Amino acid sequence: MRTKRQGLIVWFQHMKNLKQIKRYGHLLYSSKKLKYAVIYVNQDELEKIEKKLLKFTFVSKVDRSYKPFVETNFENAKPDKAKQYDYKMGI
Repeated sequence: MRTKRQGLIVWFQHMKNLKQIKRYGHLLYSSKKLKYAVIYVNQDELEKIEKKLLKFTFVSKVDRSYKPFVETNFENAKPDKAKQYDYKMGI
């Protein structure tokens, strides 16, 4: 069974502190220029880990990813036949 996971965006001061952030979840991406990292953690441990990360002096803020809560079932997924013909003509 898959565990439910959610992303955390951690904003920090220096890249050298990235090693400490890695300990709290699976590091997916880090930006040197903007100084943030994206880590994935289990949803049941999310609040606990978020509080622990905010205790660090080098962490500016922690944002949650809303991806698990976004609905991916779209209405009207089939394209309209008339519009499809217009796209092929280059109009």
